[in-house]
Amino acid sequence: MTPTMTITLCMIVVFFAVMLYIGFRSRKHAKDVAGFVLGSRSVGPWLSAFAFGTSYFSAVIFVGYAGQFGWNFGLASTWIGLGNAFIGSLLAWSVLGRRTRIMTQHLSSKTMPDYFGSRFESAGLKTASSVITFVFLIPYTASLYNGLSRLFSMAFDGVDYSVCVIVMAVLTGIYVLVGGYMATAVNDFIQGIIMLVGIVAVIAAVLSENGGLNEAIERLATGESGGWQYASFLGADPVSLVFVVLLTSLGTWGLPQMVTKFYAIKNEESIKMGTVISTVFAIIVAGGCYFLGGFGRLYPVDVASEGYDAIIPSMLSGLSPVLIGVVIVLVLSASMSTLSSLVLASSSTITLDFIEPLSKKGMSEKKKMLIMRLFIVVFIAISAVIAINQAKSHNIFIAQMMGVSWGALAGAFLAPFLYGLYSKKTSRAAVWVSFVFGVGLELAQLCISLGWLDISGSAVLSFIFTNSLYSGVFAMVGGLILVPVVSLLTPGSRPKSVESTFECYSHTRTVEITDSLGK
Repeated sequence: MTPTMTITLCMIVVFFAVMLYIGFRSRKHAKDVAGFVLGSRSVGPWLSAFAFGTSYFSAVIFVGYAGQFGWNFGLASTWIGLGNAFIGSLLAWSVLGRRTRIMTQHLSSKTMPDYFGSRFESAGLKTASSVITFVFLIPYTASLYNGLSRLFSMAFDGVDYSVCVIVMAVLTGIYVLVGGYMATAVNDFIQGIIMLVGIVAVIAAVLSENGGLNEAIERLATGESGGWQYASFLGADPVSLVFVVLLTSLGTWGLPQMVTKFYAIKNEESIKMGTVISTVFAIIVAGGCYFLGGFGRLYPVDVASEGYDAIIPSMLSGLSPVLIGVVIVLVLSASMSTLSSLVLASSSTITLDFIEPLSKKGMSEKKKMLIMRLFIVVFIAISAVIAINQAKSHNIFIAQMMGVSWGALAGAFLAPFLYGLYSKKTSRAAVWVSFVFGVGLELAQLCISLGWLDISGSAVLSFIFTNSLYSGVFAMVGGLILVPVVSLLTPGSRPKSVESTFECYSHTRTVEITDSLGK
């Protein structure tokens, strides 16, 4: 066994041991549905912010996106990370955080479909959104394992990728099953610390390996595979860069596993602190990942044959055994934190929003908890099987399905969720239109990518469906335009109890003088 394998294996064993310990210690918080799904809405700012950040940034970003966009845009890809920080974190917390926490508690909703059903008084919307969540979160969950195979083959030569996927899936499942949301939140905090330390250490090592920041930038601008555009302010393709920033930043506003983090926040002060913490975390982690990827062209990678996923592993292959071990644990942290968030969102949605309404006699807390835990096992198993199958067979359909998942979820949910928090005029018909438009556009993207539809005769359609990044942005922006327009045209489908729903924002609360000095 090589020094790299030995050190990495020791780090992984310690990492997994801590995760499992926290899972079992968090059992007391998972005794009922509210505690299992939302931590009884008592999660403080640090745990909430780190849970948001670690669910946001997975191994897909560190290995896949950082390598791909760093190669395509150069150092300008750092703008993607900054967009994630200021649009996807700071603005999301500022616009959604407080109002989401207040309204979802007022409506007693525990999931995003539950919010749609209660806010718009529609069992149909609740069921439809739960189906959309189920269908598109599964391939998105499977995509989390992407990139692990190359990193593990670098550290553990000869170890089957399937072993890595299965071990990660099983251990994540155990601590989520036992401890629920609180175990996930505490583990997310620890995993977030690992991600922060890891990305800073890796950037420092890579820059040192290339003679420091100035020399690395000069080599990037003048190298054979580089050029001045890859070291410039806006990069080689500014238009595509804008679309990537919008999709990866604005998209989080409509993702169920992200928005539900606001449901669980403890109090007003936690929202204020969480906003700052989450933004700083995103600047370091997301900004650092894309900044690192911007130097990918300094390394001998044949992207045509090896793919973009080979770029980051190539950059890391020359690091010390300790740093390689840190990187492996970093990627595991990023993957497991997002995986736990996704399976918890999926299982709670399918149980509370789809299965429970079908039960004529109702369901006890104990039965709901049992079904949620069963679906956690099911979702993790399905995602692991899909990921292994994709890695071995290179199934085109699965790959494309993974690509459209983010756009379909964000395109369908972002606009109705946002307008539902702020506007009394938002109608049920508008929400249905947003669901159909967002999902329909991404299904069309899937068919076009697979060659089932030919749009070569239309310049407009060819631009919209250039790839899932472009169509995802059009799905979100289209929803933001369609919802208010359709709402104006369909006033008759507005919920009758909208006035009482919005009273939650005007309730008078009495606080102690220790909490407020007054005017």
